[in-house]
Amino acid sequence: MIEQRVMVLLYLVALSETFQQCFSFSNDQLVKPENVAYHKGSSIILPVSGNVYPKGYYHATVNIGNPPRSYFLDIDTGSDVTWLQCDAPCIKYFPAPHPLYKPSKDIVKCNDPFCALFHWPNSVPSKSPEEQCDYEVVYADHGSSLGVLIRDVFPLKMTNDNTAFPRLAFGCGYNQEVANGVPPPCTDGVLGLGNGKSTILAQLRKLGLMQNVFGHCFSAQGGGYLFIGDNILPSSEIVWAPMSRKFNHYSLGPSELRFDGQATGVKGIPVIFDSGSTYTYFGYRAYRALLYMLKKNLNQYQFEDANDDKTLPVCWKSTKAFNSIHDVKNLFKPLILSFPNSKNVQLQLSPEAYLIVSDRGNVCLGILNGADVGLEGTIIIGDISMQDKSVIYDNEKQQIGWVSANCDRLQMPS
Repeated sequence: MIEQRVMVLLYLVALSETFQQCFSFSNDQLVKPENVAYHKGSSIILPVSGNVYPKGYYHATVNIGNPPRSYFLDIDTGSDVTWLQCDAPCIKYFPAPHPLYKPSKDIVKCNDPFCALFHWPNSVPSKSPEEQCDYEVVYADHGSSLGVLIRDVFPLKMTNDNTAFPRLAFGCGYNQEVANGVPPPCTDGVLGLGNGKSTILAQLRKLGLMQNVFGHCFSAQGGGYLFIGDNILPSSEIVWAPMSRKFNHYSLGPSELRFDGQATGVKGIPVIFDSGSTYTYFGYRAYRALLYMLKKNLNQYQFEDANDDKTLPVCWKSTKAFNSIHDVKNLFKPLILSFPNSKNVQLQLSPEAYLIVSDRGNVCLGILNGADVGLEGTIIIGDISMQDKSVIYDNEKQQIGWVSANCDRLQMPS
């Protein structure tokens, strides 16, 4: 089975007294790099690796520490918390591609303003201001990370040829859990790129390094890139839509589903963009309508249910095995999500944006039933539907944009 992660919608920040004695750092041994320089109007570009199938995730390579070490962080726009698995006491961890991060001694304490910002709108659950500021993040797939907030240097090579060395706060995780039966990703942690007040993005914005704008481009062939900052936005062909203020996530508000240009009767379903989800999720009503229309369309072809293929819940087989999605894309119809609150704005999902070909040569539906994971009444746009698109999250102007792109190569704007 493919790892089917849904790192969206729910994250919980809480204090865990059980692990309060795992760290005993002091602030008298801080790393203080020299020549720190902040520059406005620039961006950083991070290389991305991974794919939808068979890996099931995309990760960015991020340098942390002094001297810097590279770590693979799962790109997650559905949560705010960035964390690394730490080499610390009381630890429970899963295998990672790099040695565990050795935490700096710059621990965030409960009387630090950042701790209050991190726990907002809740109060800091602490007995003493000098205690460490703990965190816990719980994902919708029941995976979790528990640890303490610390600060360390993030060396950043800017597109204006300068290098900055900000100290940013993030989670040092010493107790990680994954959902039962789900293999953990081969990463060192998570890069939380949500729209909260304490994210890495918000910290960079507060330091004056760059605007709170970022984007990702995931190649269907694997790999891609992630950029933070607003001076390398792609062409003027970007389709922009305002973020909905009703949600704490990257949402465009209610949508209408169309199949091959025809109305399905499915309306008013909010759409959320979540790069932490491998696949796209439709609420039960939209999912059942989609299955009905797909099967009706496939009746004219020699397709059968591939019930023995457990790659995804719904797979089809034909008289001969398929080698790639290009073998079947012309047999399936495009989907369209239109947004009544945004005039003439549509998100088009070609067959390549919702299908995969399994290692058994069957074609499988990469849109899953959201009701199975508690996401009834919501559409989650996952990695599969964002491939070969540059997707931009502009927290300054509160808008989300997308445009078709060659994600195998970054083209700087002229």
